[in-house]
Amino acid sequence: MARPPRAGALRAPLATRSTSLHPGAWWLWALGLATAASRTTNPLLLGLLIVVAGYVVAVRRTNAPWARSYGAFLKLGLLVLGIRLVFAFFLGSPVPGTHVLVTLPEVPLPDWAQGVRVGGRVTAEGMVFALYDGLKLATLLICVGAANALANPARLLKSLPGALYEAGVAVVVAMTFAPNLVADVQRLRAARRLRGRSDRGLRGVLQVGLPVLEGALERSVALAAAMDARGYGRTARVPRAVRRTTAALTVGGLLGVCAGTYGLLASEGAAFGLPVLLGGLVLALAGLALGGRRTVRTRYRPDRWGVRAWLVTASGVAVAAALLVTDADLDPPAVPLTAPQLPLFPAAMILLGLLPAVIAPAPSPVRKSAPREGAPQGRGEWGYLPARRAWGSEQPRHSRSLRRNSEGQPVTSTPEEPTK
Repeated sequence: MARPPRAGALRAPLATRSTSLHPGAWWLWALGLATAASRTTNPLLLGLLIVVAGYVVAVRRTNAPWARSYGAFLKLGLLVLGIRLVFAFFLGSPVPGTHVLVTLPEVPLPDWAQGVRVGGRVTAEGMVFALYDGLKLATLLICVGAANALANPARLLKSLPGALYEAGVAVVVAMTFAPNLVADVQRLRAARRLRGRSDRGLRGVLQVGLPVLEGALERSVALAAAMDARGYGRTARVPRAVRRTTAALTVGGLLGVCAGTYGLLASEGAAFGLPVLLGGLVLALAGLALGGRRTVRTRYRPDRWGVRAWLVTASGVAVAAALLVTDADLDPPAVPLTAPQLPLFPAAMILLGLLPAVIAPAPSPVRKSAPREGAPQGRGEWGYLPARRAWGSEQPRHSRSLRRNSEGQPVTSTPEEPTK
């Protein structure tokens, strides 16, 4: 008789080097949410996508440097939304409206600038249209920020096919630049506040920006030296026929993907769009497989694509597919000015994006023991940090405790050594 599964077996494990989720699954999940966001301008659905992405990031990100960049993407989204509203306010909107909010003095423009105006009437319909449009772009940025906060860029680079290794290095370096830049800015601003100096204003920005630039240059030099020491750019010799076949398959596959995508988006080519797209994908994958023979590198402990990675990817694909095939009205009109409605089926499918918050491995917490009387706060019983550190966290290493004798002089000793 088979035993029933234990309750603990259904829970998501703690994220370690062997049980952590594949970084490609996080990117596919986030791209699914971004695809869904690109299909609608309904502010209710876009807000639901932002909530889903934010909740998954809040419960599944680690303490790694790249995980701290999500707040910067949120601020970037708000900035984009604000810029879109400001442009619509001062430069007008292509949407006509009857509800005039304010009338600005209009600047006369020459004849060659017809269709462009500065100032004039500002209508509620035009501002609502700009709000919907800017919120869509902000949601796309937030979904990309969720992938940056959850996926390890170094592990993602290691999982790329050999033919895309050089391009993948450039992409990963570009992706890691933003999180490291945000971490450097936060660290320098905190250091200035601790010294009693202001970190606001033009002077504060300049005094913070120069050390950040210096650190970026030092990091780029160290990265270049590490890549050169590991033989970056070295390729193997392959026959000329294999190189030509690889180029033909790759170019033909990409052209097939473009033609199939155009056929799916156009109303006339829906019949042949899907077969051409699938054929292009097969040719492109074959070209990548042959192109990987030029890369002479090995993979140490490759990441496994397990059941949880498939489920996380499927949740993002389901959200995108639901908004692609739904018959509901996903673009509420700005004219006439009406309140947007929440379509139930797309909203219910967007909630499937919360699946990674349940099945993805949880970040390992830092184990803390109760401090003994007289021990420093935040350390263990003997004044040490916990022996086990969370995978991906940046906790300092063990250090010897600093004690004082009866005369108040510091005495360095270990817990096993009695203090005289």
